[in-house]
Amino acid sequence: MKKQNIHYKTTKVDGLNIFYREAGDVSKPHLLLLNGVPNASSAFQELMNDLKEDFYLVAPDFPGFGHSDVPNPKDFEYTFDNISKVIERFIDVIGLKNVTPYGIGYGGVLIFRIAVRRPDLFPGYILQNTSAYHEGLGPVFLNAAPYLENRNEETTKLAEPILGREGMNLFFLSGVSDESRINPDNIVGALHALNRPGQREIQLDLLYNYKTNLASYPDWQKFLKENQPRLLLVWGQNDPFFPLAAAEAIKRDVPSAQLHAYNTGHLALEEFHVDIAGLIKRFIYDA
Repeated sequence: MKKQNIHYKTTKVDGLNIFYREAGDVSKPHLLLLNGVPNASSAFQELMNDLKEDFYLVAPDFPGFGHSDVPNPKDFEYTFDNISKVIERFIDVIGLKNVTPYGIGYGGVLIFRIAVRRPDLFPGYILQNTSAYHEGLGPVFLNAAPYLENRNEETTKLAEPILGREGMNLFFLSGVSDESRINPDNIVGALHALNRPGQREIQLDLLYNYKTNLASYPDWQKFLKENQPRLLLVWGQNDPFFPLAAAEAIKRDVPSAQLHAYNTGHLALEEFHVDIAGLIKRFIYDA
């Protein structure tokens, strides 16, 4: 049997160069892996190694993230709606079919936006530490709430630490069960990406735009209740951004959802990618 490798590619989507990681056999079930801050598509590197013999996997970097183009905010408005439309077009451009999306954090809200526009596009969903409910917002997010309500010099000071070393510790280390399992190279890589010229403004613009996600929560909840989609929820239960309550709220409205909680923080794949890979295989192949 041919052993699969991970490839690193770029494709044009509406004039933007979108970088993506690709692995597996295109004849096997398709998985779309979506993550934003802090570590973009690199969050899925280990998982792709775990699953590359069983699936066709694609993990793009959003515009402004990772290795994708970073358009000037004067030319591209950094909103979740705009980014979701780029990712929706990306799905079509590279020819993903019957694809199951896996979203972490920002990736989850992009999935909800696409699903509401195209409810028949995805046969199922895998979500990790994201939210569609106000009760699913953790203390770190709530501390930044004044910034979402009124963006000014003072409230910006509340939000900025999320994009620095303090924020990386919250993303990578807060709530983990064993820090020795967290690769420090991943923290350094995320910090490097976020410290590039222009990133502060881009990420603050996008964070401020998160208020549009809060406003969309009722629409996403309606989608979940009415469609009762197949759902796999894999959660870092100690996440200070989107704690277990976020997953429990989803499962309340979609009782058939499979929920698996782990004794870790926001980036559950850092510690538990092997276990989560097993859950994904069963979720897809036992459908």
